[in-house]
Amino acid sequence: MEMNKEKLFDPASLRALLLPLLLEQFLAVSMGMADTIMVSSVGEAAISGVSLVDGVNTLILQVLAALATGGAVIASQYLGRRDTRNARRAASQLYFTLIVSTSTAALLVMALCRPMLRAVFGAIEEDVMRFAQTYFFVSAVSYPFMGIYNAGAALFRAQGNSRISMYASLVMNVINILGNALLIFGLHMGVLGAALATLIGRVFAAAWVTWQLERSENPMRIASLRDLLPDGELIRRILSIGIPSGLENGMFHIGKLLVSSLVSTLGTAAIAANAVANTLSSMANIPGNAVSLAMIPVVGRCLGAGEKEQARENAGRLMRVAYAGIAATNLALLVLAPWAVRLFSLSQEAMDITVTVIRSFDVVSIFLWPASFTLPNALRAGGDARFTMTVSMISMWLFRVIACYIFVKGMGLGLLSVWVGMYIDWAFRVLLFCLRYRSGRWMEHRVI
Repeated sequence: MEMNKEKLFDPASLRALLLPLLLEQFLAVSMGMADTIMVSSVGEAAISGVSLVDGVNTLILQVLAALATGGAVIASQYLGRRDTRNARRAASQLYFTLIVSTSTAALLVMALCRPMLRAVFGAIEEDVMRFAQTYFFVSAVSYPFMGIYNAGAALFRAQGNSRISMYASLVMNVINILGNALLIFGLHMGVLGAALATLIGRVFAAAWVTWQLERSENPMRIASLRDLLPDGELIRRILSIGIPSGLENGMFHIGKLLVSSLVSTLGTAAIAANAVANTLSSMANIPGNAVSLAMIPVVGRCLGAGEKEQARENAGRLMRVAYAGIAATNLALLVLAPWAVRLFSLSQEAMDITVTVIRSFDVVSIFLWPASFTLPNALRAGGDARFTMTVSMISMWLFRVIACYIFVKGMGLGLLSVWVGMYIDWAFRVLLFCLRYRSGRWMEHRVI
């Protein structure tokens, strides 16, 4: 009994997990920001095309990355139970699932690149479509490498080791920035250069994480190719969390794509302003995203060990960190917004729209973002993925998509109204997620 009463995560171990995740998230966001800034030098049509494709890429990759969440929950709970044999089996099945799913998605996108863009965005300007098609095709080639990276990173975080994925993100970031400088400015390859730089960075990140996972001392290394043969029971357990999370992410980002399609009707200035506002808001959300990644292994291992009180205690501690971090970054961006926007090659009209939108985001995010996006990962770690999926899907479609179409199409309002629809969506999520957390029902699922 004494073994079960030990503290699974003290403040020092939480800091050791969180600090690399903060840097990793900063590097990941800065890579996207570097792309946007450098591509903006090619013109507003280029940045518009890249931003539209980024929406589709985010949809596909977030759906596939949700499978890594399922694997991380299963592996974390096995580690909490000190069952390393089944933790290793879960690791192998996570790799198998992500390799198959990401490769399938890549082949579909490469075969149907232009029709997919037409179906989502309709009749956009031909220059924007040309840039978007190029960026989309090359991005698809990188999907399997992102799948391998996500699987390895999730498994290291399940062990409480976030330094490996941080180093991988550092490699991706450096390669991407240097590649952008060479291919965009040196070889004048424009959007194609930005896409190739991102692809090369993802290949190296996948190779690095896999190499580290295969070290002999790693308890979750894949000993042989036979370990990758499908195990129906373990795949079912991974998918029982991964599929609801994937559907949630998918519906969420489909809703965002519909809203992006709506934004595309407001003109090139609005599209460019929306792209830059999304980039800057991602930077402000870094602390919340880092804590979200930490929530899965921390809460999952506590519940796997049968320590519900520690799970609740650590979830509360992480939420306080998320609120403090989100407040700090958003207050800084609120003040620095006019200068931050000048980093991008925008027209004066687009700059004015961006500053207005990003300042509204800063104010609302401080109060609503952590409970809307970080807290649900505590519920998922307990196997409550169906609840988070249901709430997110209803909220997205009812409040964000429908409200935005009413604001823009019905009332003739501009880009700011699209973001207001998003804030209404957040408020609804916060209400239901907080009620669910307080009830404690999220800790009653049997995951393993």
